[in-house]
Parts: sequence; structure tokens; C-alpha cells
Amino acid sequence: MSGTDKTKTAKVFEGPLVILVEPQLGENIGMCARAMGNFGLSRLRIVNPRDGWPNTAAQRAAAGADHILEQAELFDTVQAAVADCSLLFATTARAHDQAKPVVGPDQAAREIVVEIAAKGTAAIMFGRERYGLQNEEVALANRIITFPVNPAFASLNLAQAVLLAGYEWFKLSTQNELPFGMPERSERASSHQMQVFFDNLVNELDKVEFLRPPEKREVMLVNLRNIFARMEPTKQDMHTLHGVVMAIAEGRKGPAKGGVLDGNEASRLRALLAEHAEARSPSESGTVRGLARLLRRNPTDAERNLWRALTTDRRFASHFRRQTPVGKHIPDFVSFSKRMAIELVNDQEPESVKRDRAARNVWLGERDYRVVAVDAANVEGGLADVLDSIARAMA
Repeated sequence: MSGTDKTKTAKVFEGPLVILVEPQLGENIGMCARAMGNFGLSRLRIVNPRDGWPNTAAQRAAAGADHILEQAELFDTVQAAVADCSLLFATTARAHDQAKPVVGPDQAAREIVVEIAAKGTAAIMFGRERYGLQNEEVALANRIITFPVNPAFASLNLAQAVLLAGYEWFKLSTQNELPFGMPERSERASSHQMQVFFDNLVNELDKVEFLRPPEKREVMLVNLRNIFARMEPTKQDMHTLHGVVMAIAEGRKGPAKGGVLDGNEASRLRALLAEHAEARSPSESGTVRGLARLLRRNPTDAERNLWRALTTDRRFASHFRRQTPVGKHIPDFVSFSKRMAIELVNDQEPESVKRDRAARNVWLGERDYRVVAVDAANVEGGLADVLDSIARAMA
């Protein structure tokens, strides 16, 4: 039932009766009810259904249109089912050689609207799946409805025929109103915003020598400008395009492309993480996790070098993990088996980072973790000594 939204108010119109003459399969009755529900039709009459009534197969196939089946009226004969109809249409794909008007579903819809407005009872009659309506049944109708289909393959499924007739009536009754439209966009980008973006784009294209040969540069610029002018971008579009250009220009960050933070950048990011940790409410934990993931994906040179050593040196291999949560804290490296955490300390760290590390170390110490502080500068200048000190701490 994709697309069904029970929170929305159903459109209620007084529509035509749908009369199914001797339907053979309960599934087809259910699918007809579903098609009726799609287009605001609710009054169903069934003449002598082959498999009896009520029918479990019909309920399964109705896909939520149970109310139509529950209110369906059952008749033994066609004459009884159409007795109160003042305007009756018979649907057929075959010419029955009867001198009565033949109309398409759109014209039938117009006549039905007029008839119902005049307090009449309009109905559309549909025949059996196997061979449709018989001549004497078509003779009861005022009009014949036939559908503009391929003459060489004109047979329609029963529910398809109901759906096409219901669609034309509902479209006319709702004045072709669509259930939803395009969401409201942000304001259209100003000329200034467009120019700033374009200047930025051209600057980056020049860096990669895209605008060549020189004699074609101006023509290429005009073509590029026209592409964005035809788009009529919004302010939000401009923000997005700026981000795309800068992401391509700067390259992907992270280990997959060799992205590396320097010590100062890592310290600023850790400071932001520490500030959030000090002041956040429980609902802001996602922000903290996001910052932690950013640190994990963008290691500093010291982190990268130490991590490589910890995973290749036989003394430490398979013991340590990087940027892995221990409770509510995330040390730089942790060994659960050895109950040890390693903290990299950068020069000139903000006070918020120092406070955060101190609190983390106390928390880890209370849980029998040994915390080893390693100066990031020493990792770059004397990695062997750093590894020996970690090995001693482990021993």
C-alpha cells in the first residue's frame, strides 16, 4: 500500500455506482474495490459472484479498501441491480451492434457529473472477466463506454477497467488537482551570489588548467555561465555548489586518500570535542560522536606513525585499538586485554583539552586502566624510545 497515508482526510464525493456483473474471482473484486478507493468511489454492487459472498480473497486483495467491500450490495440479477439507475453505462471492448451512443471514459465522466448534480443515480456496469457483458445486459444501458486502447489487444483486466473509469471521473470532480506539489524552495540566488560562486569556480578551474587553449577561454566561460543561469539556482543551491567545488578542490580527507591533520588542527578539534563533552545535554551526544569520528578518520602524523608501529611491532600487535570508546570516553589508543590507554599530548593544548584528558585519566584509573602519556613531538623524533616506554608500562 505504498503511498497510502491514513493521516490525510479522504476526499468525499457522490460518485457513480460501480456494478460488477457475475465476477469470477474474489481477488478481482478486491482489486476493483482498491481501484475505487484510489479515486473516491465507494458504492459497489455485485451481481451473483461466482465464488459467493463475503469472500476472503477479495478482502486480501482490497489492500485497505475493506470499507467498500463491507458496504457492498449483493444482487441476484442485473435487472435488480440497475433498477433505480437513471443513467447507466455499460463498459465493453466489443461492438454489440446496438444503436446507442458510444463514449469514452472522459465523456462519460462529464455526463455522470451532470446527472448526479440533477439528483439522478448514475452507474457504470462491468462484465465478467472471461467474456464481459452479454447483449441483453448491454441493452439495459443508456450509453456504452469503451476505452481508447490498442484495437488488436483491447482486453482489460476488470480492475483496470474500473480504475480507468474512476480516474476520469475523479480527475473531473477534483478539477485535476494533484495531491502534492514541489516543496517550497529557498529564495532565488542573487546576482552577487552567482558571481561569487562563479569566480570561485573559475579560480579552481584555472588551477587545473581546464580553461584552455587560451583562445577558447572566453567562449568556455560564457558556456559555463549560461549553464548556471538556465538552472535558476536558489540560495541553498549556491551553498551546495560551493561545497561541491571546494570538496573537489581540496580532495577527500581521511586515511583512504592520505588525509592528515596537523597537531594544531587536531588540538582545535579536540578542544571542540572537550567543550561539547563539558556542556552538552544528553540529546547532543550525536554531535560528540560525530566529532570523534572525524578525529578517527583524520589522524595526525603522530597518530598515524604510532598506530602503524603499534600494529606492526610484535610486542603490541593485535593488542591496541585507535579512537575506540571505553565507556563514555575515547582515548587515542586502548588495549582492553592489557587494561592500558595511550594518550598523545600535543604542544600548546587548550585548557579544555587538558581538563578533558585529566577527567578521562581519572575515570580510566578508577577502572584499573594504566594511562601512558606520550608527547606527540617524541613520536616524530624518537619513535623507538616511545615504543620502549610503552613496552615497559605493559610489562
